[in-house]
Amino acid sequence: MSPDDEIPPQPAVEEEDFATLFAASLEPAVFKAGQTLRGVVVLIGRDTVFVDVGGKGEAMMDLAELQDEDGQLTVEVGATVEAVVVSTSGGVKLSHKLARGAATRRQLEDAYRAHLPVEGRVEKANKGGYEVRVGGQRAFCPISQIDTRFTKDPEVHVGQLYTFRIIEYKEEGADLVVSRRALIEEEERKQEVEVRKTIIRGADLPGRIASVQPYGAFVDLGGGIQGLLHVSEMGWSRVSDPSTMVNIGDSVTVRVLGVDDEKGKISLGMKQLQTDPWESVGTSYTSGERVTGTVTRVVEFGAFIELQPGIEALAHFSTFPPSGKQDGWKNNVTVGATVAVDILTVDPEKRRIGVAVAAEGSARGFTIEAGALLTGTVERHERYGVFVFLSPGHTGLLPNEETDTAHTADLKQEFPVGSQIEVVVLDVDPESHRIRLSRKAIRDVEASNDARLYSERQSARQDVSLGSMADKLRAAFRRTED
Repeated sequence: MSPDDEIPPQPAVEEEDFATLFAASLEPAVFKAGQTLRGVVVLIGRDTVFVDVGGKGEAMMDLAELQDEDGQLTVEVGATVEAVVVSTSGGVKLSHKLARGAATRRQLEDAYRAHLPVEGRVEKANKGGYEVRVGGQRAFCPISQIDTRFTKDPEVHVGQLYTFRIIEYKEEGADLVVSRRALIEEEERKQEVEVRKTIIRGADLPGRIASVQPYGAFVDLGGGIQGLLHVSEMGWSRVSDPSTMVNIGDSVTVRVLGVDDEKGKISLGMKQLQTDPWESVGTSYTSGERVTGTVTRVVEFGAFIELQPGIEALAHFSTFPPSGKQDGWKNNVTVGATVAVDILTVDPEKRRIGVAVAAEGSARGFTIEAGALLTGTVERHERYGVFVFLSPGHTGLLPNEETDTAHTADLKQEFPVGSQIEVVVLDVDPESHRIRLSRKAIRDVEASNDARLYSERQSARQDVSLGSMADKLRAAFRRTED
């Protein structure tokens, strides 16, 4: 054999790894009560069945576990069976019927002492709880123990096959009390650590509506952890009743808005998963445009009007015609009514739209220019002047010095609230929307008008005089020729 054909020696590290694995294979497996496993029947005795479950040693099972109702054996040596570990004291003891939900009283007692889950079917609802069939036994489950959340309709659980824990075992199994809630809470505690890792600000998570309150809904995120979905975060439209948006048991997707570990509070939102309608406001609405909306609420300073879902505009009380009565403007708006409004201002950054409720039959796009002679309604008095309502959304200030009254005059008597007065527009500030008015300027306008009329009359008279003289000259020329 040539040197090239020689088998190279194996590294010592591989020999060590093999030895470690071999030694580990000889160590007996460690089992826990409640563990479900599969094994192979290796020996069937008079009262006991031995099952190979891996590792050094075997598990034991009562022969009755593998017999049918007629006492006939249902398996043979070499068959694979599924069982639950009911005890590890003095050897591993298994139960096949516990795994199948067909346990006897003695096996149920083992399950009770070992805190093992058992399978049961809810047969009917009665006062205070449910009758549950566990194996061949009848058990009672209090309504508070059937679930972790309030059961509004008890019938929803009837007929369901659930896993329970026996919490009371009396009269040798004739009196059993079981709880499904205990197992759910135990599973939630196991999940809690993993679920909390996912709850971070900005994360989108699945959840289930656990309860609905007037101020919002609590969402179960798993692991027994709940967050609050406030009513203001359910949608871009104003929501007054959370039950119109979600119901108990609904599956939802929510976004984590905030986590307060100290207070144990989690804030959630749903509207953040939808398109923000304010993003397109700048292109959807322009100043001077007339649109329709729905009155959503009336407050002390004005009325909010929804132009589209999620977009509300404010009609300030100053944009309504003065009535002479306190809060009289409120008679012009009713919650739920559809109204036409004129867009006054649009500020997408501040999420504000100012509107004025348009008077029925009024012209669209009414503009006010300097020099115009207008008739307005006295709205209110201030120490520096009189505010005059000109049109929805247009109120001007008539300063004291422009009222064309004596210095000692009582402006409240001269210009009562609600009275009609003529004013001249002195100037208009398009940015601040301030309008300055004058009564004194009316005389200038009238004088200007009088001068114009006089000039027009004089021109007309001159035309008439020149016409008459020309006629006379033409007549004289005709007589001379004749």
